Amino acid sequence: MKRKGLWLVVLLALVGCDKNTVYKEYTDIKGGQWYVNDTPSFTFTITDTTEAYNIYYNLRNSISYPYYNLYLTRYLTDAGGTLIESRLDELILMDPKTGKPRGDGLGDIFDHKVLIKRNYLFPHAGDYTLRISQYMRQNPLPDILSVGVTIEKATPTPD
Repeated sequence: MKRKGLWLVVLLALVGCDKNTVYKEYTDIKGGQWYVNDTPSFTFTITDTTEAYNIYYNLRNSISYPYYNLYLTRYLTDAGGTLIESRLDELILMDPKTGKPRGDGLGDIFDHKVLIKRNYLFPHAGDYTLRISQYMRQNPLPDILSVGVTIEKATPTPD
């Protein structure tokens, strides 16, 4: 009986793995209050520079988040600390007219996976760090529960 349970766990683990995902990580925002100087940092390794990658924000918020959008600033640096890119992005978390939440929800919690770079070619193999800060007028920003990053191999689109 224990052996069957072990096989079930192994099978579920294999089915749940996405072969295209190179890196996926979340950082919880303490107490759901995101301060301006709280800048989560995500370090990942790129080994194949001939491969194109898609980069996503992962965000989890409560339904009581008071705005329909969220401004984030991202900073991408290489292992030597050289800034490769700095950019301000706007994420639309709720429909601006109806207030209906976007993303995948369960109860009053919503998860968002937002593409920020499509088919990106990293300049060289090695470690990279992506830092994210909130760029809203409210400090702290309430009801943001976690923020993260996913790096996936870009899959070729069919012709």
